[in-house]
Amino acid sequence: MLALTACQTALGDERASLGLAGVAVQAGVRSALATLWSVSDASTSKLMTEFYSGIKSGMSKAQALSAAQRKLIQAKKIEDINDQYDNPAYWAPFITIGNWL
Repeated sequence: MLALTACQTALGDERASLGLAGVAVQAGVRSALATLWSVSDASTSKLMTEFYSGIKSGMSKAQALSAAQRKLIQAKKIEDINDQYDNPAYWAPFITIGNWL
């Protein structure tokens, strides 16, 4: 699992349709987590913490990402954090490529 949490790591062009993440999978990485657009450092940190917590508890990569995204959407109701994290701009750019199980 390669986590590429910088901006637009799944955004491709005519040479690599899935960007850096797609190239990594083609080169042999079994799976990659990548982003479709620019991301916030703070929300990405929160999302990745939740993602790895899900992986550690036995979830598949897809389940862990989904759970982390839901946690970010609901976070303002649970914790005192940025009240805009439920906006898709913060949680929706993350995708898994390759083996997402």
